[in-house]
Amino acid sequence: MEPTSSSSSANQDIIKLRAQLDSVVVPPDLHAQATEMIDRLERMINQGFYTEEFERTRHYLNWITALPWDKRVTQPIDLNTIAQTLEQHHYGMQEVKDRILEYMSVYKLRQSQSDGIARSPLIFLVGLVGTGKTTFASALSQALGRPLGRIPFGGMGSARDLRGQSRLHLEAEPGYVIKALKQAGVKNPIILLDEIDRVSESARTDIMGVLVELLDPEQNKAFLDHYIDYPVDLSEVLFLATANNTTNIATAVLDRLEPIRMPSYSDEEKIHIAREYLLPRVLEESGLSAQQLNIDDSLWPQITRPLGYDAGIRTLKRTLEGIARKVARQIVAGQIQSAHITPENIKTFLPKW
Repeated sequence: MEPTSSSSSANQDIIKLRAQLDSVVVPPDLHAQATEMIDRLERMINQGFYTEEFERTRHYLNWITALPWDKRVTQPIDLNTIAQTLEQHHYGMQEVKDRILEYMSVYKLRQSQSDGIARSPLIFLVGLVGTGKTTFASALSQALGRPLGRIPFGGMGSARDLRGQSRLHLEAEPGYVIKALKQAGVKNPIILLDEIDRVSESARTDIMGVLVELLDPEQNKAFLDHYIDYPVDLSEVLFLATANNTTNIATAVLDRLEPIRMPSYSDEEKIHIAREYLLPRVLEESGLSAQQLNIDDSLWPQITRPLGYDAGIRTLKRTLEGIARKVARQIVAGQIQSAHITPENIKTFLPKW
């Protein structure tokens, strides 16, 4: 009896799934578990549930074959490179930079020991919005040559967001931790735990419990995501955390963190940052040259505090972006070739909130 076209197509699907599984390195027992899933799927070819089961199995295989079970960045930790990169990304904040360099020194020494796992408390940047917490993570990622994954905790309403959901549920997905690891593509990325103080009050206890597991080297070497349903080794991940304050963070979590206070910038420092760091970046992003936008030095205090209050570096960058957009529009419209911002015309370029 000749096979039907539908069964032939299904058999081709099975062959593709086996090839996908065999094309990457996964732990042997996970490979055996996934093979059994494919074997079961093959037995279901002539049954009515094949399509649904096939999609479920393929989705799972897509995840486990995309995770970096054996891939890692091998670039050594160079303190000089880290120091130079931090200087390029941040003006001032020498105490914060020194603390990060001290932490990375301990991290490097611990890596050179027998187990290769750094067990010192993790970097925890605490400060107001716009003080550059996330930028420090980006700078460290660049200096170490490690991809950066980010897990947003703001408004997180369930521990399942971190740990995923069982495959028994339709439309189940892994949690943020596994997604960040997949995004990074290596076993030893930097993962930023962003705004860990801003989780939903109703879920805070459960989320803090998962955080303890993530940050504890004795536990995170076998982190269990409910969707993957297999222990994932996170011991090589360099976690960084940020928060606006520590009020809503569990003591058990704080015990595993090394708080580094982010000071607010003075107006003088903000003017320097705006002129030397932010403006060149904004010009590049806007497609403008330095000759097309010139700002009188006397105007920087007004640009730094357009409404009279301290709004942080992030808002300062948005103010400069708004100025650049207005200039770009006039240039594209053929009204001007370049703009000179003066006390007489500054109000037409500043945002009107």
